Amino acid sequence: MKKGKIKITVLTILLGVIAVIDLYPLVYLIFYSLKSNEEIFYINPFGIPQNPLFSNYRVAVESFNMLTYFRNSLIVSVAAILLIMLLSLPFAYATTRMKWRLKNVFSTYVTIGLFIPIQVTIIPLAILMKQLQISNTYFALIIPYTAFNLAFASMVLQTSFESIPKEMEESAFMDGANVFTAFRKIILPLTRPAIATTITFIFLNVWNEYTVASVFISNDKVKTLPIGLAAFSGQHSTEWGPMGACLVLASIPTIVIYLIFSEQIERAMTVGGAVKG
Repeated sequence: MKKGKIKITVLTILLGVIAVIDLYPLVYLIFYSLKSNEEIFYINPFGIPQNPLFSNYRVAVESFNMLTYFRNSLIVSVAAILLIMLLSLPFAYATTRMKWRLKNVFSTYVTIGLFIPIQVTIIPLAILMKQLQISNTYFALIIPYTAFNLAFASMVLQTSFESIPKEMEESAFMDGANVFTAFRKIILPLTRPAIATTITFIFLNVWNEYTVASVFISNDKVKTLPIGLAAFSGQHSTEWGPMGACLVLASIPTIVIYLIFSEQIERAMTVGGAVKG
């Protein structure tokens, strides 16, 4: 009995230490965003702000054009996620639950996309964007982001679909359900953890992506947050407090997305979670 209590106590302490280590960067960033340059570098680099400067957030929004960059990133991220899920869900279902010729060929073709570095495609994509006349538009980011993340989404969803017993669909078919009904009422509810995990990872990839956006976007009206932050550090290199405020605001959507889908992600990480829903 005592050994069990000791084990629980040790595990609790270890988890507490891990939680502090994980949360400290976020707490430090919040403190950083409320300090002046003197307090950041000389007076109080790591402690709680002595005189919190909430005006740093006002400067970040008004002087930095933060809301425009934020809006652009949100539009691109949501559009890319919708396109990716619209393409990957039917594809994963067709390659795992249906029988048709060349399905293995198409599945392998899409999976190869996981092994193609984004840097290799920059020049061909730049030429294509110019020919399509969509440079400096949202489509110049949405289309590449959809293509780059489609292989990952398909792989995760295929793995989840394969774990569902086919007898469940067969029973639905015997009751008169068609393919679309089985997909909507059986497959999708059972794979919510995998779908939530896929959306979360895609959002993080798109929201934080820098390389493609820096090459294809030069118009300030279409720039996303990573590009805007890079410009901010160059133009306002002495205003570190407002820059920290920008970073805090930029991290809010990722935290919100994780909080929304955290339960589903935990289920996806559990053996059999995808089937239990």
